[in-house]
Amino acid sequence: MNEKINVLLVDDSPTKLLANEEILRDLGENLVKTSSARQALEFLLKNEAAVVLIDVCMPELDGFQLAQMIRDHPRFQRTAIIFISAIQVTDDDRLRGYQLGAVDYVPVPVVPEVLRAKVRVFAELYRKTRELERLNAELEHRVAERTAELEASNKRLLQSEEGRSLALAAGQMGSWEWDLKTGEWKWDEGQYHIFGVARDSFAPGAEKIRALIHPDDLERLRGMVRRMIRGERTRQTEFRVLQPDGKMCWCTGTAAASLDAAGRVVRISGVTIDITDRKEAEEHQDLLAREVDHRARNALAVVQSIIRLSRANSVESYEAAVEGRIKALARAHTLLSDSRWHGADLGVLAAEELAPYRAAEADKVAMSGPNVSLAPQVAQGLALALHEIATNAAKHGALSSLQGKISLTWQLHPDLLALRWVESGGPRVAPPSALSFGLNVIRASIEQQLGGTVAFDWDPKGLRCTLSIPHYQAKHQRAVENQGGGDNRSTLADVAGGQRVLLVEDEALVAMMIQECLTESGHSVLGPISRASEALVAAKEGEFDAAILDINLGDGMAYPIADILCARGVPFVFLTGYEAGTIDGRFSTVPILQKPIEQQTLQSIFGRATRNGTRLSAARA
Repeated sequence: MNEKINVLLVDDSPTKLLANEEILRDLGENLVKTSSARQALEFLLKNEAAVVLIDVCMPELDGFQLAQMIRDHPRFQRTAIIFISAIQVTDDDRLRGYQLGAVDYVPVPVVPEVLRAKVRVFAELYRKTRELERLNAELEHRVAERTAELEASNKRLLQSEEGRSLALAAGQMGSWEWDLKTGEWKWDEGQYHIFGVARDSFAPGAEKIRALIHPDDLERLRGMVRRMIRGERTRQTEFRVLQPDGKMCWCTGTAAASLDAAGRVVRISGVTIDITDRKEAEEHQDLLAREVDHRARNALAVVQSIIRLSRANSVESYEAAVEGRIKALARAHTLLSDSRWHGADLGVLAAEELAPYRAAEADKVAMSGPNVSLAPQVAQGLALALHEIATNAAKHGALSSLQGKISLTWQLHPDLLALRWVESGGPRVAPPSALSFGLNVIRASIEQQLGGTVAFDWDPKGLRCTLSIPHYQAKHQRAVENQGGGDNRSTLADVAGGQRVLLVEDEALVAMMIQECLTESGHSVLGPISRASEALVAAKEGEFDAAILDINLGDGMAYPIADILCARGVPFVFLTGYEAGTIDGRFSTVPILQKPIEQQTLQSIFGRATRNGTRLSAARA
């Protein structure tokens, strides 16, 4: 059912309004009567009208003026206006009316059928126009919706493509396509990123791509392409990319072939994955495994040295000595392990070593000093030294007396760490006629292993000891000394028989054990030397018949020392806690002594080395 539309009747005569209303009632439309131009305008400002019937002659504003005002409004520029005139109008009046937008004139007396017919036509025209506008609006809405849907779909597609490219790039992946007919290559953003080139300055092509592939991997990739052209549908391989900035990337490439109707390969596409992080992680994992193995072997070698070198008058005393030294190492190892082997806090280390003597009286042992982080090798050597000083104090010094007290202080200078040990309140002390094994361990740990100095002051009121350790960043050049501190050359010149052996080892206790084993076998030892810089001087200037080289020293590798020995024709063996496969390939013929060391193996390998100098000296760089 059609909705009623407004037909506006404008006439200052109530009688004529009623007459026109009665004539148009059968149309079934909404007839609105107004008696002046002002009322008509007020209605039109708030409502729509399909047809406006206007009396030409009205007070205030006549019909022509009202028509002009209606036409001036944008909403009513096409509204049908019919003039009703009770007077005879001239042709000029008609022309004026049509110029103002009137669609027709109806003279008075009005013929009902004619007026109804005219209004019906314009009402239907209005209704159809509105229906057409509605249909046009719906069509425009549908077109707009469809356009928006297409735009949204295109946007989603672009976003999906960008997201895929970003996801590939973020996941260190790239995709590519190679058209074998045209030779055209297509890369996404991830592929450009992996090859280290920019989209706007690099056009992918066979020659340009080959230039970025590692030469050792190029033939393997060519072989993969040849096999795919011959019929293989998919292939996968690893290769390396040499980016223009010099960076190398490890990649995994997966390719798939597309065939035409004749079964010929027309396109090869694939994905490239940057696996550099994985490769580096695998290498790092292997390195960590080797390092753990190395540290474990070194720790076993130190424990072995403690067991071999410790001396005691009874089994009980021997067990206590060995157990105490191993516990000292274990405490240092625990601190280093907690810090992932980055360093150990000196205050915590000292507190751990002296804890048994502070349990009864809190003020029996006083400690003070700044926060100092010790490198792993320094922590282990210092832990042993503090253990031996404390053990000596418990046996012979301040810790053996109820009134005795210990003061341990330390200061960090630009080039060294100085520790001061002071005993008081204990029994009177005197310098020993010979250094005990424990005191020798102190000297070996601080002087040989850490390149520092030890000063004992045997004050009758209590031992005073100063330990000076070079700062881990400082470089020190020290004269090569043996354990007794004399000139090795003059000492070796007085030794009858045996071989003169250069010993380079930075683990003090391991060095002491090897020295003892060699001495027992009738050899004399030049060293032990713990630093690569000192060993280089000894290798160039020292007089010796053979050498034992620990590969990994605190301040560098032993390979430069090995080069000098090869040049001099001196046979040598390597000593290491690492696997044999990690040795530099230049020295593949050099015998290897692996930690922990067996005395028989040491004597056997060393004997072969000194008897077969020609073969060993041939292992030159």
